[in-house]
Amino acid sequence: MTEYAVLLPGDEDAWESLTPEEQAAVFAQHAEFSRLLEERGHRITGGAELTHSRTARTVRRTDDGAFHVTDGPYAEAVEQLSGFYLVESDDLDDLLEVCRVLIATGEAVEVRAVVDHSGDAA
Repeated sequence: MTEYAVLLPGDEDAWESLTPEEQAAVFAQHAEFSRLLEERGHRITGGAELTHSRTARTVRRTDDGAFHVTDGPYAEAVEQLSGFYLVESDDLDDLLEVCRVLIATGEAVEVRAVVDHSGDAA
């Protein structure tokens, strides 16, 4: 099985402006996504909703080799990574099909294979 990261970018300010009912509808999409994954033989192995990017801290190395911590996300953008799933699957095409549930409202989802280093020499 291959493990995939299903990355969920989104406009955080738009999310915060949704009514509780609209947010509940989005959570229902995620419940349906999870149900379909299980039904089709995929397995969620991890994931999380992330806090707003305004709570992020970015660590950078300066030209003189020191480290500098700044408030905020790595990149200034309207869309930020808002959450992710880790999904084991033998069928990427079907996984992508199931991801359509998450984009019913027009958002995008990025799916990337996770690099497996378990067989690498230490």
